[in-house]
Amino acid sequence: MGFADRRYTRSSPSFLDDWTAVLTILVANIALWVANLVAANDFPVSQFLDLQGDLGSHPLNAWELITYGFVHNPSSPSHLLFNMLTLWFFGQEVEGRLGRAEFFRFYLTAIVVAGIAWLVSVQVGHPLQASRYALMGASGAVMAVIAVFIWHNPRREIYIWGVLPVPAWGLGLIYLLIDVNGATNGGGNVANVAHLGGAAFGFCYAWRGWDLGWFSDLGARLNALRKNWGGAPAVRVFRPDDTPVSNRRPPQDAPAAPRRQTADDVALQEAVDQILEKISRSGEASLTQSERDTLTAASRRLKERLGSRER
Repeated sequence: MGFADRRYTRSSPSFLDDWTAVLTILVANIALWVANLVAANDFPVSQFLDLQGDLGSHPLNAWELITYGFVHNPSSPSHLLFNMLTLWFFGQEVEGRLGRAEFFRFYLTAIVVAGIAWLVSVQVGHPLQASRYALMGASGAVMAVIAVFIWHNPRREIYIWGVLPVPAWGLGLIYLLIDVNGATNGGGNVANVAHLGGAAFGFCYAWRGWDLGWFSDLGARLNALRKNWGGAPAVRVFRPDDTPVSNRRPPQDAPAAPRRQTADDVALQEAVDQILEKISRSGEASLTQSERDTLTAASRRLKERLGSRER
């Protein structure tokens, strides 16, 4: 987590200081659900943004690997409500640990990983009917958030439905058993494999202490790599009569190598600095003959260096 991700680095408080990543994701999901509900007859937003099971046959729609995580079943408010409440409950503490920018990167990566896991399951289990399958919802990414929360707070007491207390690791075990059972038995309309994919990513992220900040520098790194590969010649041809590089004389106009300072140079420079400071305080008339001789010697040495460089 970068220092700039911390809220206390901002100098003046504003409304945006409280606009967390979790709140932004909630608003985006709710806004898309409402838009889908309003425009369902004219333009079904969910069908345009969901992840199609045959994505491999139209790879230009790879953006579906992100957008599906922000749309929910328009006919089931509980689908949206459960995911957003869970994200709100667990996500705030995880974001506080990761920082806003890193949480965004983590959450979006979890959406992609969960979506890929689901696509693989469709291609393995129903390859000929893949075009009939579609995925929508934030469940996979939410499960990744829960996994990170449980990793850092395994003994935190959680109340199921606000009544039954269980440790956080126990809640994770319950989710795991439900999703494994659903995945092995078909799962119906629940994408259990996406849940497992997201949870596995969240677990690995917390366990290995990953930091996805390198995503921010990916463009600059790719550009630097391109320049390194394209800027230097791959092959250089030498003729037999070429002069070896080690025997070549530098061009006449090439700058001379900087002269290394000796102990006498350092001592003389310190003495000159002290004399100049005395002149600034008391004027040149306050100098002793020894101090004047020091300035003369320093001036002579400077002229000798300039003369040697001109030659």
